[in-house]
Amino acid sequence: MNPPPSDSTETSHDVGWTPIAEEAARAARLLHPERTLPRPGRRRVMTVANQKGGVGKTTSTVNLAAALAVHGLKTLVVDLDPQGNASTALDVDHRSGTPSIYEVLIGEVTLAEAAQPTEQSPNLFCVPATIDLAGAEIELVSMASRESRLKEAISSEILDEIGVDYVLIDCPPSLGLLTVNAMVAAQEVLIPIQCEYYALEGLGQLLSNIELVQQHLNRELRVSTILLTMYDGRTKLADQVTNEVRNHFGDTVLKTVIPRSVKVSEAPGYGQTVLAYDPGSRGAMSYVDAAKEIAERGAQMEGSST
Repeated sequence: MNPPPSDSTETSHDVGWTPIAEEAARAARLLHPERTLPRPGRRRVMTVANQKGGVGKTTSTVNLAAALAVHGLKTLVVDLDPQGNASTALDVDHRSGTPSIYEVLIGEVTLAEAAQPTEQSPNLFCVPATIDLAGAEIELVSMASRESRLKEAISSEILDEIGVDYVLIDCPPSLGLLTVNAMVAAQEVLIPIQCEYYALEGLGQLLSNIELVQQHLNRELRVSTILLTMYDGRTKLADQVTNEVRNHFGDTVLKTVIPRSVKVSEAPGYGQTVLAYDPGSRGAMSYVDAAKEIAERGAQMEGSST
């Protein structure tokens, strides 16, 4: 006859199912994934754009990049916003005088020379933005090929030198020359949309600008991904916005929705992505799920990996 289970066995089982232990287990799975994500069929250069501020554009850029990098995909973030928030979130040096995207645009340094490794992951790199970028739009006006300066800098040869699978370009909250440069340099646009009342305000103007770039400057450009952010499940409005966006844009919208999260908002203050700041949180797990969707779509793309 087998002896009854000891008290210590019952206690260890109970401890294993506490909410804190579950969150710790989620964090461990995120930081030490059992498998890597599939590499894209061809390198993906994605512009993250929305001229409406406060929609989670920079937050989504750095956290998606971190999630892709943690799961084995070499990723480069190009901070094209003079505010330099993506550089702050990735804790890379972006003091004035640091080789940055500004020097890349005016041709003083190459993209590879300006790219910095991050502490978030050995697979994650960032080309920072310094305050010098604030005057770049005025300077670019008089330059030759002003709309394609970034495209020339992000050539296949340079990206081969860095060896990246994904390039995510974080745009300023405007539709100016910097954003146009980002669209000319990319093949895809990722649009974060906030799950709130004014979510679709100005979206028509953004889509019109994308169409103009397609017609005149970059025929390969397409809106490949829409990410719903700041979802608050306690409100009917969030569901209404979500349904409206899905009905209008169909499969372009990721199934994963990013919840409104204090942890996501706090992380940049510590120079971290939410994956590093609180890897077991809902926000971190949501960005990982969104990155998985993006990677799985990329793996289905035609062409060979470069």
